[in-house]
Amino acid sequence: MSDIAIRVEHLSKLYRIGPREPYKALRDTLTDVMYAPFRAASSFLSGRRSAVRNSPSNNYIWALRDVSFEVKRGEVVGVIGRNGAGKTTLLKILSRVTEPTEGYVEIRGRVGSLLEVGTGFHPELTGRENIYLSGIILGMKKSEIDKKFDEIVAFAEIEKFLDTPVKYYSSGMYVRLAFAVAAHLEPEILLVDEVLAVGDAAFQKKCLGKMGDVVKEGRTILFVSHNMAAISALCKRGFVLECGEIVFDGSIDSTISYYASLIENVNMTRTLRERSDREGTGILRFTNVLFRTPRGVTNTLLTGEPVSILVDYEADSTQVLRNVSISIPFYNYLGQSIFMCWTRMVGQDFEQIPPRGRIIAEIPKFPLREGKYYINLWCEVNGILADWIKEVAAINVIEGDFFNTGMVPPPGHGLIMVEHYFSYETM
Repeated sequence: MSDIAIRVEHLSKLYRIGPREPYKALRDTLTDVMYAPFRAASSFLSGRRSAVRNSPSNNYIWALRDVSFEVKRGEVVGVIGRNGAGKTTLLKILSRVTEPTEGYVEIRGRVGSLLEVGTGFHPELTGRENIYLSGIILGMKKSEIDKKFDEIVAFAEIEKFLDTPVKYYSSGMYVRLAFAVAAHLEPEILLVDEVLAVGDAAFQKKCLGKMGDVVKEGRTILFVSHNMAAISALCKRGFVLECGEIVFDGSIDSTISYYASLIENVNMTRTLRERSDREGTGILRFTNVLFRTPRGVTNTLLTGEPVSILVDYEADSTQVLRNVSISIPFYNYLGQSIFMCWTRMVGQDFEQIPPRGRIIAEIPKFPLREGKYYINLWCEVNGILADWIKEVAAINVIEGDFFNTGMVPPPGHGLIMVEHYFSYETM
C-alpha cells in the first residue's frame, strides 16, 4: 500500500473575471444558432478573427497554475501565501467543492474539510441533523457517528441550540460546530482553511489543541493559515503559494523564513500610496513611514536606543481632521503581536490635525530583542476606521546594550527588554 495520501500533478484552475454574460431568452438563443454559420463565414472572409480576443488572458485569471506536490500519510503540511495566492482554491479542489481546469488529483482516504463557515452544512437542517449528514458524506455508519456525537456537541458548546436550524446560528456557533464535526468524525485526511480566525481566542486555543491531538493520532493534515505561530507549532513541512504557483517547498522553519522575505520584498518595494490592500473610508491615508535613530534614518535598530517612528499622512479634503487615533502595532514574523504604540492608550488622541502632516511616535528605549519584525498602521477618525494597512515596514533589530551593563538575557528568555530596578528592605 502506497504511503502517499495526496498526489497533485500539474493542477490548474481558471476563473472568469468581470461581469457575467447577460441573460438570454430562448428566442435569442435560437436566433444565435440560426445565424451562427453566417456570422462565422462573414468573420472569416473579412479576416477579423482576433487571437487576442479569443485568448482567455483578457477575461480570465489563473487561480492555480501547474501545481504539483505529494503529501505522505500522517504528514502535517502548512500552506502559506498572501491573500489571493490560491490557497483556498487548492483546498476547494481537494475537497471536491470545485473542479480543476487542468491537472490531476489523487486522494487516498476519507477527507474531512473545514473551508469556510458553514461549508457542507444545509442551512434548513438542525445542528443535530447536520452532524449526521456530514458523517454520512464522510462515509461513516450511523453507529460510528453515534459514538462521537456527545463529544462533538460538548466541544462545539451548542447543546442548547442542537435542534435549531443552523441558518439561525451566529458565525461563532457555526464555526464551532463545523470544526467539531470535521475534527471528531475521524477523517483520514483533514483540510483546514483560515476559518479558525472566526472564533474567539479561547475557541482558537481549543481548536489548536484538538488539532494537536489529531496530529498525534497520525492523520494527514493540510493546514492553511496566516497564523505563523500555529503553523510552526503543528507542521513539520510547508510550501508557499504565490500567484497560483508553488514557489517554495521545504521544512516549516525554512518555509516561514522564505514567506517572511517574500512579504518584505513585495510590500517594502511598494510605496504606501501604491498599496491597495488596505481598509477604511480613506478620509485619511498613510503615505510613508520612517524610523529615525541617533544614527539617522534606518530600518536596522538597536535594542535600547531611542527610536522615532515618522508616519506621513494625507486627507482627502482640505478640512482639519478631528478626534484622530493612531496605532502602530509591532509583530514578529510568526504573526505574533509583540507590543503597540497607540495614542489612545497613552491618552494622546489628537483633537484635530491638519489635512496633511506627519505623526511622530517616540520610543525612548527600543525594547525588542534581536530578530526581524514588521509593523501595521491603523487610524480612526471620529470613531470610524479611516485607514488600516498591514505589513507596512520591516525592521531588523540588533542586540544592543539595553541596561548599559554589557549583559543581555540568555537566548530563549523573552522577546522584549523591560527596564526594571531592584532594592531591598529590612524585615
